[in-house]
Amino acid sequence: MIDLGAALPTALSRLKTLPDGAVLTLLTFKRDRGVAVRRVDDGFEVREFGYRDETVLEDADGLRKRLKGALKREFPRSNKVHLLVDDGEEARPR
Repeated sequence: MIDLGAALPTALSRLKTLPDGAVLTLLTFKRDRGVAVRRVDDGFEVREFGYRDETVLEDADGLRKRLKGALKREFPRSNKVHLLVDDGEEARPR
């Protein structure tokens, strides 16, 4: 678990080094809402689940803005978030 304030910079730095197909998932404490980012060929697939359920493709330039908005929306009262990295299949909430 990491602080919510450190989640965006930590996620962005980890996403730079992920191989294609790898998934970085940020989850609430209860693991019922979150954001999953899958690295694809030339960009990222960002999937929100919780308050808003949507999947969008984003390039590296727009990823920071997309994640910042998603974190505010999906983690409105959270102080800590789970950060999961999976090199193959998406890490699902339990």
